[in-house]
Amino acid sequence: MKQRKCPICEKGSFTKVDNIALDIEGYVIILKGERCSECGEEFPYEHESQIAIEIARRAGVWPEPLKLHRHLSKSGGGLILRIPSDIEKQFNLNENVPITISKVGNKIVIEPK
Repeated sequence: MKQRKCPICEKGSFTKVDNIALDIEGYVIILKGERCSECGEEFPYEHESQIAIEIARRAGVWPEPLKLHRHLSKSGGGLILRIPSDIEKQFNLNENVPITISKVGNKIVIEPK
């Protein structure tokens, strides 16, 4: 059976661990999963992650994802997405802040640098 390589560093192999610490708003949850032997990136098992989410929800510290519905505007040869002012303030955004736009599956992810 061929051993998987780490998707982050593409070098390391995985070691099973039972001490992945997940800190959510000061609550520390210990999960089982795998850790890369090279870069140390941790990959909790899906079942463990679901348990952690349920614990965080019960504790009231797991935020539900924010979903906003917006229309795009046209400008020149491209499209414009307006970011609401409350999100602009929360992330300290302005016209000088560089952002990264990524395609993840069928989603668009916008991240300030």
